[in-house]
Amino acid sequence: MRYAPEITACLLSSVLTISCSETAQTESRNALVVGSKNFTESVLLGELVAQKLEGAGCRVDRRLNMGGTFVCDTALTAGAVDVYVEYSGTALTAILKKPVDRDSGGVSAVVEAAYRERGLVWGPALGFNNTFAMIVRQRDAETLGLRSIGDLRKVQDRYRPGFGYEFTERPDGWTGLVQHYGLAFAARPETMDLGLTYRALAAGKVDLIAGNSTDGLIGSLGLVILEDDRHYFPPYDAVIARRKDVASKCAAAETALAALGGSIDDATMRSLNFEVDGKKRDVAVVVREFLSGTGTR
Repeated sequence: MRYAPEITACLLSSVLTISCSETAQTESRNALVVGSKNFTESVLLGELVAQKLEGAGCRVDRRLNMGGTFVCDTALTAGAVDVYVEYSGTALTAILKKPVDRDSGGVSAVVEAAYRERGLVWGPALGFNNTFAMIVRQRDAETLGLRSIGDLRKVQDRYRPGFGYEFTERPDGWTGLVQHYGLAFAARPETMDLGLTYRALAAGKVDLIAGNSTDGLIGSLGLVILEDDRHYFPPYDAVIARRKDVASKCAAAETALAALGGSIDDATMRSLNFEVDGKKRDVAVVVREFLSGTGTR
């Protein structure tokens, strides 16, 4: 049977469309989906994982800036995401609903075993701990002898604390901290948007804030972290969480992810965050420079 030229062209177009669609679906199924939460550090780490996998020859589908902890964990368990970076303390308390444990090794062991039971893989750890940090101005630390949280007794009669709303409410926040350290501040904490606390401290509007230990603005604003000398805050080690079947999508994936273990310390993560938050640079470029050895290390 012969077809008119226009019919033949139509049939050929339909066949090509179906073929391309099937190819795209196959490629999509074989791509490793990398997710992240919706803040700078998590997006940076998602891009780091993605570029590392691509460098190993894996096909990657980025789903960065997805949302919070529960969005990412749900996507991982459902198979909508293959890998993302989670924090050990968050996994322990928020995801697994287990009691706070301040021993890093103990937390890692509990979380790794629990993830195995969930059919997931926990690890490797990237090498840094993004825990809560009590932060003061560096000049105050030097002139007033403030090196640890316990040293805040020297200034508790006059220091003005200022925190994001969450820190004043959560069980491992301000109330627990003052009890744990036996502190009695004369001034009640001022609450403000978390993003405003760093500049409020630098400008002298408050004297003490709670931040994250790897925030990029700490050094650039002349601030310093006080040592948690009584080990109040639980560990928040950054760890790759993934599905067990990543190797079925890319044979080189396991080796590529393992190579990221211990590759970032606290100071390096602060610098990477500052490149994006402080200098307003593109995440992908910052990560590419880091992996190539030409950027922050």
